[in-house]
Amino acid sequence: MHTMHNPATVAAPASSYSHGIETKPNARWLHISGQVGLLPDGKVAKGAVAQAEACWANIANILKAADMGMDDLVKLTTYVCNARDIPAVRAARDKYIGNARPASTLVVVAGLASSDWLIEIEAVAART
Repeated sequence: MHTMHNPATVAAPASSYSHGIETKPNARWLHISGQVGLLPDGKVAKGAVAQAEACWANIANILKAADMGMDDLVKLTTYVCNARDIPAVRAARDKYIGNARPASTLVVVAGLASSDWLIEIEAVAART
């Protein structure tokens, strides 16, 4: 299990994340490339809610393939093209990660590699 660091000398996290995550020595690391709202058939999910769900389903499946789970997540970076989609992104994240509280960054960007993509999430996981 990872150790969360949310010291009282720093304002509490604004959402479901930790300011810092400490992993144990000799952990096995998994770096997950940015996942976008693509469904298994390669089609783009329609709208921010569906794309956020697709991103998280993809992350869950990649973790499972590596014999890991959401509790192994230590860092997330989320890119959204429109700030109004942040609530949908947070809702999908909270649904999938449960009690995990990885370190997290959310960035509003002008665009992603395809103009059809509204959200991209990259992740890092570690397991001892």
